[in-house]
Amino acid sequence: MGTTRLELEDATLREWTATVIAVDPEQGIVLDRSAFYPGGGGQPPDHGVLLWGGVQTRIEGARYADEVWLIPAEGDPLPTVGTQVQGAIDDGRRTALMRTHSGLHVLSGVVFRDFGALVTGSNMEPLEGRLDFNLDGVPEGFKDSVEEAINAEVDADRAIRAYSLPRDEAFALPDIIRTATNLLPPEIEIVRLVDIDGLDVQADGGTHVASTRQVGRMRVVKVENKGKGFRRIRVALED
Repeated sequence: MGTTRLELEDATLREWTATVIAVDPEQGIVLDRSAFYPGGGGQPPDHGVLLWGGVQTRIEGARYADEVWLIPAEGDPLPTVGTQVQGAIDDGRRTALMRTHSGLHVLSGVVFRDFGALVTGSNMEPLEGRLDFNLDGVPEGFKDSVEEAINAEVDADRAIRAYSLPRDEAFALPDIIRTATNLLPPEIEIVRLVDIDGLDVQADGGTHVASTRQVGRMRVVKVENKGKGFRRIRVALED
């Protein structure tokens, strides 16, 4: 038993067919094939629906716990094991999160390149997010210069691709870990990488757009001082 993670192979997939392989009133529903991103790496989980037998089960989230468990809306009907279902992702939410996630990688790449700072924390919601950096003093005009730099990378239309390497090969790449602490568990033998051509390569399990131009224009909303040696940069994407 196990779920084939369709979203890791094709982040543009929004509808597919699947078979229910587990149902638990407390944990939710497991499919043999799923494109629901279960959350992780700062990216929230997908929402959507399962259609089966003329009824609809709304999916209000997902989580990974040995399997990808889909969390149904309270009171919605649950399919039984063996049921054939049609899965559908909330396209607006997923696309916004893909743009936001890729945009935060652009921000991380720019701040690392220009200031040598590593990420110490992150959070995102559709079309807005923040990164924390181990960055001490910042020069005058920092907010405007970062905004100009990230939008220059958006305009550069750099290709974004995901691929996997054995752990040893991945860690042989320079600056592969852009966080102040290596968060990759030691038992992970195959590392999925997200590569923004010429700007940023990171270990990452989330979903992304195909190029920086697809992120759209970004605005630096605020730069916050989070204590000695730390800065928080909040960004918003234009809808």
